[in-house]
Amino acid sequence: MHINQREIFLKHIGQTSDSPFMLEIERAEGIYMYSTDQKKYIDLIAGVSVSCLGHCHPKVVKAVQEQVEKYMHLMVYGEYIEHPQTRYAKMLTDFLPSNLNCVYFVNSGSEANEAALKLSKRYTGRPKIISMVNAYHGSTSGAMSVLGNEYFKNSFRPLLPGIDFIRFNEFDDLSRIDRSVACVIVEPVQAEAGIILPENNYLQALKNRCTETGTLLIFDEVQTGFGRLGEWFAFMKYNVVPDILCIAKAMGGGMPIGALVSDKKILDVFQSDPVLGHITTFGGHPVSAAAACATLETLKSEKIIENVNSLGKAFTGRLRHKKIKQIRGAGLFLAVELENTDLNLQFIKKLRKQGVVTDWFIFHDQAFRIAPPLIITEKQIDEACEIIIKTLDEL
Repeated sequence: MHINQREIFLKHIGQTSDSPFMLEIERAEGIYMYSTDQKKYIDLIAGVSVSCLGHCHPKVVKAVQEQVEKYMHLMVYGEYIEHPQTRYAKMLTDFLPSNLNCVYFVNSGSEANEAALKLSKRYTGRPKIISMVNAYHGSTSGAMSVLGNEYFKNSFRPLLPGIDFIRFNEFDDLSRIDRSVACVIVEPVQAEAGIILPENNYLQALKNRCTETGTLLIFDEVQTGFGRLGEWFAFMKYNVVPDILCIAKAMGGGMPIGALVSDKKILDVFQSDPVLGHITTFGGHPVSAAAACATLETLKSEKIIENVNSLGKAFTGRLRHKKIKQIRGAGLFLAVELENTDLNLQFIKKLRKQGVVTDWFIFHDQAFRIAPPLIITEKQIDEACEIIIKTLDEL
């Protein structure tokens, strides 16, 4: 009997919008995805900045296969010495600043941010948290509490108390950071606001104010990490080192893993009052950690990040059209602004039919996203841009 997968998807899979993409992908490789009817799609989303090495990169696949044959889940976080975890933690911290020397593994970006908020309050003993207007830090209750858009959170109140919001790039707001504030959590480049870059050394001014008040500075680099902006991390691009670095998405090259990185003296407060101050059953799962090791090694050995800025410029140079009002961003993290929301949503839908997949930003649906795998070539960029321009012509 034939099973209609689309019917099962709509009936038995929880939906978060009334218009899902409804793509039925059978396989994926590199920047391409292939549907069950063998239609080829160019992926300009990369699983929302996850598949930095493209789909099914052979080195990541090999690392996963080899680890599965050794062991998978063993024991809750922190009790056993698992070599994929220790290897990754050493590889990562070896090239980070000296205060980012200790890794706490989780499963996702939301979890990394949740743990960072808890850690900040525990370490400082302070009650307040500051986030940014139009910030996105995840959908769990704590992460949603620091989400900076009322429309997306109001239906889920009450959320965490003691949270205030300031405006990104607004220097006058920094005075609201005082000695009652445990932490400021910020995306160094605001992602779902439509890729808003920091201006006039804003991040340095933010860091200076946090230092003055003894407030921990958390950088949410869940989307910007691992080369997306043409540097390993945004904090390196802007030369501002946070107290806590939150990472995920591209970290596992397609496997689920996240982490917060901080100074060991800060992370050690999870050990007491209470003991087991933060635990996670699957954090740093050995198979995901092995994939993360392979991803980090490949980004380094193949010098992939060194090409990201020129590839981003290839996109911006080719995307010239009267319906495009502005292109914002850095590296391969671009927001292409169209004339209005209706036009953008029509465009995204029509573009998908033409074989190119993109989407809109949660807080800014007038722009579409360009965040492809970092391995994309100039020839493939030409191919994608040709389809984008042709689709804009047809609207």
